[in-house]
Amino acid sequence: MISLPAMIERAARLNPTGTATSCAGRQYDWSELKSRVCRLASALQGYGLAEGDRVAILSLNSDRYYESVFAIPWAGYCIVPLNTRWALPENQYALSDSGSRVLLFDDAFAEQAGQLLEEVEGLDTAIYMGDGECPEWAASYEASIDAGDPVPASERGGNDMAGIFYTGGTTGFPKGVMQSHRAIWASAVGSLPAFSMDRNSAYLHVAPMFHMADFAGSMGATLNAGKNVVLESFEPGQVLKTIAEERITHVLLVPAMIKMTLHHPDAAAADMSSMVCILYGASPMPAATLEQCMATWPTVGLAQAYGQTELAPIATMLSMADHKAGGERLKSAGRPTVVSDLRIVDETGADCPQGESGEIAVRGPHTMLGYWNKPEETARALQDGWVFTGDAGYLNEQGYLFIVDRVKDMVVSGGENVFTTEVENAVISHEAVQDVAVIGIPHEEWGEAVHAIVILHPGREVTEEELISYCRERIAGYKLPKSVTFRDEPLPLSGAGKVLKTELRKPYWEGRERQVN
Repeated sequence: MISLPAMIERAARLNPTGTATSCAGRQYDWSELKSRVCRLASALQGYGLAEGDRVAILSLNSDRYYESVFAIPWAGYCIVPLNTRWALPENQYALSDSGSRVLLFDDAFAEQAGQLLEEVEGLDTAIYMGDGECPEWAASYEASIDAGDPVPASERGGNDMAGIFYTGGTTGFPKGVMQSHRAIWASAVGSLPAFSMDRNSAYLHVAPMFHMADFAGSMGATLNAGKNVVLESFEPGQVLKTIAEERITHVLLVPAMIKMTLHHPDAAAADMSSMVCILYGASPMPAATLEQCMATWPTVGLAQAYGQTELAPIATMLSMADHKAGGERLKSAGRPTVVSDLRIVDETGADCPQGESGEIAVRGPHTMLGYWNKPEETARALQDGWVFTGDAGYLNEQGYLFIVDRVKDMVVSGGENVFTTEVENAVISHEAVQDVAVIGIPHEEWGEAVHAIVILHPGREVTEEELISYCRERIAGYKLPKSVTFRDEPLPLSGAGKVLKTELRKPYWEGRERQVN
């Protein structure tokens, strides 16, 4: 049967003495990791949970996080990874909404975990998975493993729910995406040809482990019984150092992380000789950043993944070979994986002609079961097996997908649809621009006006007029920014590395009943 526990059992059979995890000076082989997983599962079963109950994790990255992702379903329960950037009320909501009974937490969230245990009804138990002193009100992770007797893996698998993965919560309350064992497995299998992992691969966990994006690499390493190297959080210098010391072959970095790493003073001189592939995705990759990455590390392969939590998470891949071929396809998100079926549809749900933009809909064994406790939202997003993504794009004659924008992020100015990604690509290609976000702001005549929020490279200068004039040579007049704000602090990001445009829009739309005109 296809299940998350079966992936661990298989890895332990195929590569029992090979390194499974390396983190903070701890190292376990696959045989040892399987033993730890099934003993932690035994401890979880001692808390009187029913089959299918939810167990939440609120922690920075660690090898224990990786173990928990498999131990929870091994015990017959469902994973609820909590966003480490959320405030207390957001985590209260997710725990209450999911009905989680147990919470695993680390040192960074000890205070919040104590509050959650007191305030969330039905949350009975907290397990401390940090390296310090275990609070009196919590059980010890390591002591639980030491005391646990190995238990056989649960028979849950296939289309049974493996976990509830909350979306970023960039607008309103987050939605809990229900994903099955089969969906997580299928997404990983679909991505492997483009990601090119094998038994000798060493995957670096530096993207947040609560997010489905990291699951893409994590499950690939597990399927190949490769090595998982875990950093607690992202820091560019530490990433470069770890790649060299641990001989990392694969890493997932969102574009914002790649940008910051490229700007690190050690970037050009870093030892990248072990690196096979950097997988990127989760937000648009500026063309200038992609070009800089290929120029700085010419021997490192690049692959792009497009998808979302509802797709567990990968729908399309732009392979390393595609990147080497270059040309127009570098602007694309690649082609559907071997498990993905993809359509472009108009407002009525009919297929759009080739080359015409519409909403991206995806079908396959990797699609979600639905949204937890949200039947109306499920009915809107999941129709006849197709997930309607809310993203706009088109397919070219070779079947490559070109993402145009989030449907909801479009700026409608004077009746014309302006896709913000296209404007951002024009702005960021200016040599003085380090980062940009484009939003729609109120305009009495046009309804909305295109507005660019720009961060300049240190020591560089460009005026609003010069930047707009520069863009005029690259995009149509109606798409041009009508105004520019220069900003010193970084753009606000979600835990998944996406720019929180809702936060950027707030000052402009404050006091208005509608957030669009």
